[in-house]
Amino acid sequence: MRIAMTRKIPAVAEEILKELGDVDVWPEQLPPSPEKLLELASGRDGLVTTLNDRIDGAFLDQVPEVKVVSNFAVGFDNIDVDACTQRGVAVCITPDVLTDTTADFAFALLMAAARRVSESHQSIPKGEWKTWEPLGYLGQDVHGATLGIVGMGRIGVAMAKRASGFGMPVIYSDMNRNEHAEQELGVEYVEFNDLLQRSDFVSVHTPLTPQTRGLFGAAQFQAMKESAVLINTARGPVVDTDALVEALQSGEIWGAGLDVTDPEPLPADHPLLSIDRAVICPHIASASETTRSRMAQLAAENVKAVLTKTTPPRCLNPEVLSSD
Repeated sequence: MRIAMTRKIPAVAEEILKELGDVDVWPEQLPPSPEKLLELASGRDGLVTTLNDRIDGAFLDQVPEVKVVSNFAVGFDNIDVDACTQRGVAVCITPDVLTDTTADFAFALLMAAARRVSESHQSIPKGEWKTWEPLGYLGQDVHGATLGIVGMGRIGVAMAKRASGFGMPVIYSDMNRNEHAEQELGVEYVEFNDLLQRSDFVSVHTPLTPQTRGLFGAAQFQAMKESAVLINTARGPVVDTDALVEALQSGEIWGAGLDVTDPEPLPADHPLLSIDRAVICPHIASASETTRSRMAQLAAENVKAVLTKTTPPRCLNPEVLSSD
């Protein structure tokens, strides 16, 4: 069997896949172009992809040998699952293993933005720290503040658990109620607009879909408190970047902590990067050594299972397996 990996990921993945046959790994830091991706995937039985790789019907029609696409991510907005299903291609992802690590980082962003950690740190090498200042870098309290979570899935639930340690009332909005979380954690389900108006911190944990693209725009920022902080560890296009810049510059909201952006990566001269109360990180929420290794292992096990005709750990369209 022949398998292609579109990026270098922890070595455990290649070790597992070499048991099946030849493994080709894209060697460069930047992801392959669409043309190079097609060349890499040609003649392969399975692919390990990342969120940078667009997998759709037009692509699959040119690589008919592919039987499985395993995304090195919990999200799959880069993959047309319906197109894969129509062509009998299994689509697999790596959920669960990154839930707690991502929630850890979301809460780290919340703390860093609220207490102006990045901004105050940067003042030191600039020579701006002259003395202790009674009014220096005043931030927002986290303890007792209301946290609004948009998307009460696995990561949203993990975020709510972390908030409980800070005595934060948690409200949430989602297309479907999570009654288990309501009973276990005491979180309150509210309508989206109500969440915007009541929350001191708004943390985004929703997948990117046609319905959530641009979910946060000018009207939503106007509805939020002037003291509110937006946290996004989901997907960049859920937030209208231009509207966010305007909201931060005009004082419609107080701050932001972003692990994902639109575009991604941001150009070095993007106005968002010049806003002191915006903490921006390069999509690293799941980037712990342990978690990324577990993701790599799961991504490889998904491919191995499909190609050996066993049940993969995490398959989005298992109906294609039963049709074999």
